[in-house]
Amino acid sequence: MAQGHTIPMIDIARLLAQRGVIITIVTTHLNANRFKKVIDRAIETGLKIQVVHLYFPSLEAGLPEGCENFDMLPSMDLGLKFFDATKRLQPQVEEMLQEMKPSPSCVISDMCLPWTTNVAQKFNIPRIVFHGMGCFSLLCLHNLKDWEELEKIESDTEYFRVPGLFDKIELSKNQLGNAARPRNEEWREISDQMKKAEEEAYGIVVNSFEDLEKEYVEGLMNVKNKKIWTIGPVSLCNKEKQDKAERGNKASIDEHKCLNWLDSWELNSVLFVCLGSLSRLSTSQMVELGLGLESSKRPFIWVVRHMSVEEDFEERVKGQGLLIHGWAPQVLILSHPSIGAFLTHCGWNSSLEGITAGVAMITWPMFAEQFCNERLIVNVLKTGVMFGEEEKLGTQVSKDDIKKVIEEVMGEEMEGEMRRKRAKELGEKAKRAMEEEGSSHFNLTQLIQDVIEQANFLKSM
Repeated sequence: MAQGHTIPMIDIARLLAQRGVIITIVTTHLNANRFKKVIDRAIETGLKIQVVHLYFPSLEAGLPEGCENFDMLPSMDLGLKFFDATKRLQPQVEEMLQEMKPSPSCVISDMCLPWTTNVAQKFNIPRIVFHGMGCFSLLCLHNLKDWEELEKIESDTEYFRVPGLFDKIELSKNQLGNAARPRNEEWREISDQMKKAEEEAYGIVVNSFEDLEKEYVEGLMNVKNKKIWTIGPVSLCNKEKQDKAERGNKASIDEHKCLNWLDSWELNSVLFVCLGSLSRLSTSQMVELGLGLESSKRPFIWVVRHMSVEEDFEERVKGQGLLIHGWAPQVLILSHPSIGAFLTHCGWNSSLEGITAGVAMITWPMFAEQFCNERLIVNVLKTGVMFGEEEKLGTQVSKDDIKKVIEEVMGEEMEGEMRRKRAKELGEKAKRAMEEEGSSHFNLTQLIQDVIEQANFLKSM
C-alpha cells in the first residue's frame, strides 16, 4: 500500500522478531527494495526474518508497469485499479502459505487487504488487522460511518459535532471526504469489504500508546468488541542512526550533511516542514509556503519532494533553510535537539513521530483521516496549532498566515511555552511506553501470548 502503512508494519515485524518470533514479510519486489537495508541489518543481528516477494499485477489491473505502491500512482483516479491489483495477489499468498514450513500461527495484514481474512480462514489461522491510524481517528470514523444525522447535513462546509466522543470535536463533510462514508459506489463497496473483514478478524493492532489516547483506546475496544493491542510508537525500534536514516526508503540527502546542518543551529530553533508522500500542493500554494518560511526568519528544513518552488528560492534562503528534494530521514531529523517545531500534513505516522520527538506541531491536513488527527493534536492533546479560515474552507493559505502561525508555535509567549511543555511531556511518555515496564511493551507480550493461544485453539478444532 502507501508508505504510511508499510513503514510501521516493517517496524512491527522487527519488534516481534526481537521477542523471538519467526517473521515472514510478504511484499512485492519494489516495496522490498525500499526496506531491504534495514531488514538485512536486522537479519545480521540474528533476528529470524525472511522476505517473500510477490509479483504485483500492475499491467493486468490497468496500471502503469512497475506501479507497486500508492505513492507511485500518476493520479489518485487510479486508486480503484490499484485495489483491484492487490486483490489479484491472493492466489500467490495462498500458494506461499501452503508451502510454508513451519506453518504460520497468524497473519497480520493491512486494513486495505480485506481478502486476507478469507485466506486466514482457509488456513485456519487468526488474522490481525493493522490500521495505519490511531484509536482517536478510528473511533471518529467508526461513529460517523453509520450515523444517520450525517445524511441530513446539506452543506459540505458546515461544521457538526462528531457523536460518541469524550471531547467536543467538530468536522465538516469536506474534511471527511471519503474517509468515513465514501460517496462513490465502488469505494463504498471496498469500504464495506474492509468493515466485514475486520469484524471477522481476531483483533486489531494499533501504532499508538495508552497514555496518548487512553479513553479512545477503551472506547474503540467497546464499539469494536474485539481485542485491540496498542504497541507503539513502533518507530522507536529504530535506535541506530543508519536505521533512522533509511527507514522506509533511502534518503535523498546525505545523512551527515543533514546532521551537520542541524548541528549548526541552536536547540529547539529549527522548523521541520514535511507534508507527506501523497500530498499535492498547487504551485501557487508552494510559493506562498516558501515565502512564509522565508519571512519567518527562522531556520527550516523543507521536504519538497517532486513539487516545484520559485526558481531562485533555494539560493535566496541558503543561509536559513535546507531543502530536501525527495525522501527525507524524518525520524532522524525529528529526533535532533535543534528541531523546535514540525509543520505536518497530519498523516498518523508523522503525527506520532512528532509526538514521540516531543515537539509542538503546525497542522496542515489534506485528506483521509488527517483532519481527525489534527483535532487530536490541536483540541485534545493541545500540542499543535492549525491555520485559520483558509484551511477550514480549503482555500489558499497566505504567506502572512504561515508566518503568523510559525511565530505562534515557536515564539516566546506563555501559551507557546505551555504548548511546548505539553509536547515534551508526551514525548517522554511515548518513550516510557516502549520500555520494559511500559504499556506498549506489555501489550506486545500480550499480543504474542494471545496469538499462540488462539492458534492452538483453532488447530484443536
